[in-house]
Amino acid sequence: MSETTTDLKRTALTHIHESLGAKMVPFAGYLMPVQYTGVIDEHNAVRESVGVFDVSHMGEFIVRGPGALDLIQKVTSNDASKLTVGKVQYSCLPNATGGIVDDLLVYRMQHGDDHHYVLVVNASNIQKDWDWINSLNTFDAQLEDISDRMSLLAVQGPKAVDTLKGLFAEDIASMPYYTAMYAEMKGVGLVLISTTGYTGAGGYEIYVPNPLAEKAWHAVMEAGKPFGIKPCGLASRDTLRLEMGFCLYGNDIDDTTSPIEAGLGWITKFTKDFTNSAALKAQKDAGVQRKLVGIELIDRGIPRHGMNVVDANGQVIGVVTSGTMSPTLNKPIGMAYVPTALCAPGTEVGIDARGRTLKAVVIKVPFLTQG
Repeated sequence: MSETTTDLKRTALTHIHESLGAKMVPFAGYLMPVQYTGVIDEHNAVRESVGVFDVSHMGEFIVRGPGALDLIQKVTSNDASKLTVGKVQYSCLPNATGGIVDDLLVYRMQHGDDHHYVLVVNASNIQKDWDWINSLNTFDAQLEDISDRMSLLAVQGPKAVDTLKGLFAEDIASMPYYTAMYAEMKGVGLVLISTTGYTGAGGYEIYVPNPLAEKAWHAVMEAGKPFGIKPCGLASRDTLRLEMGFCLYGNDIDDTTSPIEAGLGWITKFTKDFTNSAALKAQKDAGVQRKLVGIELIDRGIPRHGMNVVDANGQVIGVVTSGTMSPTLNKPIGMAYVPTALCAPGTEVGIDARGRTLKAVVIKVPFLTQG
């Protein structure tokens, strides 16, 4: 184990996770906590009250300059011109061959006279995204990679607002979904706080300079004590996002999947020109051959990434991209690419589990309805 962990990056909070007894695993070049008290325990804490994730492995790029918006419009599929200061947008970086370089968040921010955008990208794609965006920067835009200098805490769950509101003078409780602001966190310092997350349970994400990360962690944990706050790992983050049907890069979307196939047409705006937009528009107009759908097993078992989807004759027709036993629904759920003709909810398909065909049914996502 020592040979595999010596080259891994640590976040500013790794020593805290280890002191709490977290199970640590390699992930995207980092040593990350996968669980503390258990996946179901942490999952339920977020759904019912509040949990906190260290997701400092995520990447952050700052884009400034007169051509900042032009560059972002070129490289992303969504329409960033709609963003006003303090607004956040989910988007993706299309490649030149119909697939996706990465999915990301785009923040339009201002601090004093500094107008800029913040791009938040997946940990495993930081260098890839950086190289891709820079290769298309023919505009008057300046990029800065601050990934190694920033920590990120995701405080998620229905009690997240009660946990955090006392730590800020600003009225964070009234922040609409997918908005952000720079604010002073009491006892910590200046942070960027946003009403974003990857759980579907509501909450906030707090971007903190590394030297302030430990103070921020302890402040959040202390403020959350009355609500039974729990530290949460990557395993429960995955079950939470899957219940909401949120895509995970490398599983549900990648360089070979188009945003149209993946059900991301809503972030693919053909009111502007962007990388490969003409081909994606033609694909949308013609109709795709396969689509990403939700599935629920009828038979006992769990759909796993990479398992084949088969038809009534046992012929392979698709592949499972994500799957788990849903802690909230207590049902085996997953996502899979299937032919468009078989994507209607209620359609029966089979999942090949090591030679045994498990009955499954296509189901509408999100699996879990909010509210």
